[in-house]
Amino acid sequence: MEGADWLHVDVMDNHFVPNLTLGVPVVESLSKATDTPLDLHLMIEDPDRWAPQYIEAGAGSVTFHVEAAAAPVRLAREIRAKGARASMALKPATPIEPYEDLLPELDMLLIMTVEPGFGGQAFLDIMLPKIRRTRELISRHGLQLALQVDGGVSAATIERCAEAGADVFVAGSAVYGADDPAKAVRDLREKAETATAAAGWGCAH
Repeated sequence: MEGADWLHVDVMDNHFVPNLTLGVPVVESLSKATDTPLDLHLMIEDPDRWAPQYIEAGAGSVTFHVEAAAAPVRLAREIRAKGARASMALKPATPIEPYEDLLPELDMLLIMTVEPGFGGQAFLDIMLPKIRRTRELISRHGLQLALQVDGGVSAATIERCAEAGADVFVAGSAVYGADDPAKAVRDLREKAETATAAAGWGCAH
């Protein structure tokens, strides 16, 4: 995937979400097949148990869902201790405010802009205020915390995400469904950079 900074890998267990994808052995094979860092998104039950194995398989970044984690602070610290970026994901209905005190424990926060489980879903505009509130919290605490969005990100939606405060963008169908995936990545990056430069939050980032 030419031009992408990371490869975002969705791990689903058919329990936390209603879909089944891949597991540790496939991630291990992927890590051997590419030099692009792997960004693992664990949409699974019991990430406290499984996350360390994905780091050993080659993941440079591991995202767990706070709704599934038994001990999110302990898990984030374990992920970091093993040398990967620790990221926490929130489903659309999960508010950010109860987790404000956890933010310093993280390297990235993922706001889901669709219900997790399937690709190709339409972007949920009602998530934009949540992205803005999250960016405000990050800025208020002076954190160097990446804010990722995942779900329905495309040429038609990426500018709104960037303007709201996101700075890491997961694009699936918009890239893999394009005639020229590399050009799609370039176009998305250009739109995001332009929107960020014009946004108030981008000046202080």
